[in-house]
Amino acid sequence: MDINIEVKLDLKCMKKDLIDGIYNCSQRGLYHAVKWLSEINFSLKNLNLSPSEGPEVIEHSQESDTYLLAKSYFDLKEYDRCSYFLKDCTTPKPKFLYYYSKYLSIEKKKLEDNIIDTNPSQNTIKNEALIDLCSILKIEYIENKLDGYSLYLYGVILKKLDLIPVATEVLIKSVNEAPMLWSAWYELGKIIPDKNTIFSSSLPDHWMKYFFLAHTYLEQLNNDESLQLYNSFHSMGFENCTYVLAQIALGQHNRRNLNDAIQIFQTILELDPYRLENLDTYSNLLYVLEMKKELADLAHKVVNIDKYRVETCCVIGNYYSLRSDHAKAVLYFRRALKLNPQFLSAWTLMGHEFMEMKNTNAAIQSYRHAIEINSRDYRAWYGLGQTYEILKMPNYCLHYYKRAQQLKPNDSRMVIALGEAYEKLEKTENALKCYYKACNWGDVEGTALLKLAKLYDKLHETENAAAAFTEFCLREEDREMRSIEEQAEFYNALQYLANYHLKKGELDDAYTYAYKCMECEETKEPGKALLKAIAAKRAEQEAGPARISESSNIDMVFSPNPLQ
Repeated sequence: MDINIEVKLDLKCMKKDLIDGIYNCSQRGLYHAVKWLSEINFSLKNLNLSPSEGPEVIEHSQESDTYLLAKSYFDLKEYDRCSYFLKDCTTPKPKFLYYYSKYLSIEKKKLEDNIIDTNPSQNTIKNEALIDLCSILKIEYIENKLDGYSLYLYGVILKKLDLIPVATEVLIKSVNEAPMLWSAWYELGKIIPDKNTIFSSSLPDHWMKYFFLAHTYLEQLNNDESLQLYNSFHSMGFENCTYVLAQIALGQHNRRNLNDAIQIFQTILELDPYRLENLDTYSNLLYVLEMKKELADLAHKVVNIDKYRVETCCVIGNYYSLRSDHAKAVLYFRRALKLNPQFLSAWTLMGHEFMEMKNTNAAIQSYRHAIEINSRDYRAWYGLGQTYEILKMPNYCLHYYKRAQQLKPNDSRMVIALGEAYEKLEKTENALKCYYKACNWGDVEGTALLKLAKLYDKLHETENAAAAFTEFCLREEDREMRSIEEQAEFYNALQYLANYHLKKGELDDAYTYAYKCMECEETKEPGKALLKAIAAKRAEQEAGPARISESSNIDMVFSPNPLQ
């Protein structure tokens, strides 16, 4: 499918499918799928269906009474009790609930064991229980006895056991048989490696595929493609769908359009003030822009809604981090992971906090956990690169920065980090290429030109160094606010250019740069020396060729280490 093709959706057909999907997923206890489908359906609330277009009613069967009893236990999270009553059922819906309740029982006990820190050998027992359940489902799968919902469950278990190729195959079958099961599409999006694999997969020709593609593109950091699809949905009647808006905000966040992303999150909170999903990302945006008041207000708001949600813990963690209380920030990220050990954002953020606390071992462990959950988390790879850079292990550092850059190929921050790693390993050609690419790709942090200029100077490529320093100074000149370090770099660059033009005999340019050096205390004295040298050179030229001495070569006037 060409992503530039216009997306056409039959909203009436979608409405009917959504109501059917909500009913069927609800009957099977797939509440996350129900929630997603309901949010999409709510966006179409003004579209009415006739009674004949409503969902089909499931006929009563001999197993219905058993199912109703077991479902009541399931809803109260009495999973073992639920599976006990369903063990002899053979029709698809009760059979799915039987397997699903057994699976959730295993996962619940695992989580409880993690919370109370029992013997690690207990986890091995739980994994064996999962393998046993997988074996039972495998027999059913081979005998072609699993419906679309049970195929989804089988795929999830295979994924948990790291049997990714088989899990992919099973989940593709699941979405073909039950296209309204969003949970299956969601899990499939996590394990499909790239766009080529998506298009080579036998996905159903169903409108849900558009939502899957948009979600998976975003998961794979193909932000432009993802935003194109989500913006299409937005203009086709889903402008108030909080899910679609949140995905657009995430795409803008990935593209570093931070203010746009913040505005969208604010719109979402106006539409649904109690929505906590993705507020951890919103808090990251407020943190990066140092919006202390807004982050404090958000922390207060989420605590009042639900203090035991993982998103709440991450928001509070970011709040304490912005206050430089890193120990408390770690405490809240740990709380988030107690609630959900698979919550990616908490692992990555905790790694950042350990970095601030100079606890490199704990940072490495946190980032590695994040990568185990999602190997496409560029922030974790980048964090590992930074950690090994602190540990002065440049080869490891290079490896992790490469992985981060592969995931975010057009992000200048990743390319600059890679260039610095190459420079430390004295692979100067590679470093030059990285800095040059970063200059062409926007240079988010504004350091690529300076690094390029310094490296050219180090290689004694004076012309290239001067060209890079000139462009750097032109960019910096218009900036109103500079840090002390940035100011020092700017005036050292001016000093370099004054010397460069003096040596070439371009006295007007040399004078311009040397005069500007007088504005800074550190370069004031070298600036004075340069102005004297320029004046002497001018006097020499005015006196005529007869007055020019044989020793007229003028050495460059530098302060100690002007480029450091």
